[in-house]
Amino acid sequence: MSRVGKKPIVVPSGVSVKFDAGTCSVKGPKGELHFNMSDAIAPTTEGNTITFSRNSEDKKVRALHGLTRAHIAWMVEGVANGFTKNLQIEGVGYKVELRGKNLLLSLGYSHPILFMPPDGVEFAVATPTAFSVKGINKHLVGEVASKVRKLRPPEPYKGKGIRYEGEYVRRKAGKSAGK
Repeated sequence: MSRVGKKPIVVPSGVSVKFDAGTCSVKGPKGELHFNMSDAIAPTTEGNTITFSRNSEDKKVRALHGLTRAHIAWMVEGVANGFTKNLQIEGVGYKVELRGKNLLLSLGYSHPILFMPPDGVEFAVATPTAFSVKGINKHLVGEVASKVRKLRPPEPYKGKGIRYEGEYVRRKAGKSAGK
């Protein structure tokens, strides 16, 4: 039995979960999300808890058991509280600012970079070197944060670039004087 798949999901007040013919709709104070479920996974609702069971011991179905439960748990968490990824910028002259909904990044290139977020994602700038990516869809928030980080990933010699908050960047020694 899947350890993740057999854990129950507790639905907080203000969030409604609805299952219809292979789809799951989760609606809450921050928005609404949908997920297409496999027919091999059967949800059971009792009060404010949801559990999932599978109808087969096939390898693919066992994998889908935990995956389906995790996705729906993320959806419930997202519409209730939302998700945030915090990023930091290090480097002389590197900075970020908010232009409407878009992010304007100065990362040492010859031109500033304007990053436009997809629907459902928004940016918040705390300081010129720290910002966050916010949204209700965990997958989309992580993907956007990854795309922003790829604009200038941290380099190992001086540590300059965009990094996640708390990320450790292994530093290397530079060139040493020859003999």
